[in-house]
Amino acid sequence: MSGEVIKGAVIGYGAAFNMGKHHASAMKGTEGIKLVAICDIDPKRTEAAKKDFPEVNTYNDLDEMLERENFDLITVVLPHNLHAPVAIRCLKAGKHVIVEKPMCITIAEATEMINTAREQGKMLSVYHNRRWDADFNTLRRIIKKGLIGDVFRVEMFGGGYGRPNPNWWRSVKSISGGAFYDWGAHYLDWLLHIIPSHMVNVSGFYNPNLVWHDISNEDHVEAVIRFANGATANVIMSSIAKAPKPRWWVLGTKGAVVSHGGGFKVYSEVKGQPKEQEIPNDGGAWKDFYKHHFYENIVAHLREGEELIVKPEEGRRVIAIMDLAEKSSKTHQAETVPYEFEVKL
Repeated sequence: MSGEVIKGAVIGYGAAFNMGKHHASAMKGTEGIKLVAICDIDPKRTEAAKKDFPEVNTYNDLDEMLERENFDLITVVLPHNLHAPVAIRCLKAGKHVIVEKPMCITIAEATEMINTAREQGKMLSVYHNRRWDADFNTLRRIIKKGLIGDVFRVEMFGGGYGRPNPNWWRSVKSISGGAFYDWGAHYLDWLLHIIPSHMVNVSGFYNPNLVWHDISNEDHVEAVIRFANGATANVIMSSIAKAPKPRWWVLGTKGAVVSHGGGFKVYSEVKGQPKEQEIPNDGGAWKDFYKHHFYENIVAHLREGEELIVKPEEGRRVIAIMDLAEKSSKTHQAETVPYEFEVKL
């Protein structure tokens, strides 16, 4: 596609977080992409899309859009259980595909998506936009500077104590995938960039409906990940955690890092470094992200072969942890991660 304008489309224009509008705006604001179509099954949402983007064509049926509209790239912004089937349908129709996080729900779905993209010779990527978050990027810099030595233990926590909305699809396990599949997808993607090693296995500990009996998502989920370099991680997502816990608690061979206020408290045994210091979050990366850096990378990849920022195999690693954690919670044993040593780190 060297030099060509990439014609883009979005499927899913829900009002909850306006992510469909976000992606449409990002496409429109990226040099090299022309937004041409938006699809949603709800006519009210396509009416909203037409008001927001009068120049685009709107559709209420994906098959109709695929048949009638000339476009190259589509971003899938749908409930999690629809990511895989819709992405595969679009790939088979000859379209490049971006899917919102999480990539899908199961390892099998992720693998089918990857294989279909390869067979069709089309691009597949996952919108892990939180890689540009201030706290994550600040933590990465702390670790890369060697302030705590080599990371060997990571603990992460997300949640609190509160009843999820029972009338929202994100609380319905058959649609959302479960309690891990919302913010947990971001946490796990972060983790896999903090520990630069292949995963060996995953153990899961699930507590479904201990408190919130009208919610099909679990109340509390944990995944313990063992890495080939000997590091381990424990990631918790909970809606029944009454006591607070920091998002990040990281141990290294020469120190530690803990989330603290709007930044991190760093404890270090590295010569020339303070024994204790506080480092505030740097929001520079997030500002760069909102210059549409993700979509600029998509254009550069399709036109010039630039390496993808978010590769589909990276999305599958995230899905593998969630999928295997649930399996492990039922088998009561650690589950080996498939395909893992095929991933280039």
